[in-house]
Amino acid sequence: MAQLLGGQTSYPHLRRGDIVEGTIVGFSREGVLVDLGAKTEGVIPRSEMTCLGPGGEATLKVGDQISVFVLRPETAEGQILLSLDRARGEQGWQVLQERQQRGEAFQAPVVGHNRGGLILNAEGVRAFLPVSQLAPDPELPTRDLSRWVGRWLTVKVLELNRRRGRAILSQRAALEEQRTHLREQLLQELQEGQVRRGRVTSVRDFGIFVDLGGIEGLVPVSELSWEPTPPPPHSVCRVGDEVEVFVMRIDQDTGRVSLSLRRAQGEQWEAIVASLKEGDVLPGLVTKLTNFGAFVRLGGRVEGLIHISELAERHLQHPGEVVQEGDIVPVKVLRIERERRRLSLSLRQARDEAEAQGWAFDQNGAVVFVPPEVRAAVQPQNGPQGE
Repeated sequence: MAQLLGGQTSYPHLRRGDIVEGTIVGFSREGVLVDLGAKTEGVIPRSEMTCLGPGGEATLKVGDQISVFVLRPETAEGQILLSLDRARGEQGWQVLQERQQRGEAFQAPVVGHNRGGLILNAEGVRAFLPVSQLAPDPELPTRDLSRWVGRWLTVKVLELNRRRGRAILSQRAALEEQRTHLREQLLQELQEGQVRRGRVTSVRDFGIFVDLGGIEGLVPVSELSWEPTPPPPHSVCRVGDEVEVFVMRIDQDTGRVSLSLRRAQGEQWEAIVASLKEGDVLPGLVTKLTNFGAFVRLGGRVEGLIHISELAERHLQHPGEVVQEGDIVPVKVLRIERERRRLSLSLRQARDEAEAQGWAFDQNGAVVFVPPEVRAAVQPQNGPQGE
């Protein structure tokens, strides 16, 4: 019989709650007309197809095969009342459960609101998104939730209870996942020596934080300017300012990124180091110790790094065995890395020439005497300054 009727399935005994297959045959003022087989026709009211989102009816066309939920087998007008939302909702609970288990983010349209939050149609399931789980949006304040209706949001499932018909969503969790992904991706793309454009997100006494498009980096006070006495961070920039920064260091383990404003000014850096040549031996002021070496300020404006292996002839556990912050030491310029705005220095390779100039060292390689004229020329700043 089905073959005689064009291959369509007949549903002679429809009951409320049945999910059946049908074919769209037309559109009317009441909604979408669906042929259920054997010339049995039902209608989907527009109020029962909110899962399609605003204007979603336009995505349907005559001839489409769809699953529908039987709301009423027969109305007073002799129609079969159908629901696309309820049909997709029955299937949607399973889809939402799978997405919750995978921790997967997805998009869903906002179809309504109440005092506590927004109502979304998530795969045909009527789901709730509390105000506390909305991501801040200056264009859509939470005090007027009606303005959110009709928008599609990226969300994740927070809670699911099929028996109680409870589905709770979160936009914050979904966007946090996106930010984490962007952060990981950006960490892989960032390279030391790059100049990047970012936005200032915070100004503190110790420096400024700059968002590079998913990851924040710190510009310490000493990297704000080439001036001997760095200006206060609040006088350099404000929150919201767009700035160009130089990527100094990236710690893949901790995700920390060290930035510099002054090194992004390539022409100024070139002018400062123009008088320096690789092989020069000159005095400098130790400004900071790290596990991997010591930073030394030359000429009062530019800093270079003495790697721990270049401090003494013997193996050192820490730079503090040979130098301390505030010490005046002779250094040899090993490399001028113009692209990365860096100077590589050596204390141990400067020793022979320095001793000929009147410097003195102990058996460990530490400076014990600085020629008076050198000490007078190198004026230590008040307190250590680091990179």
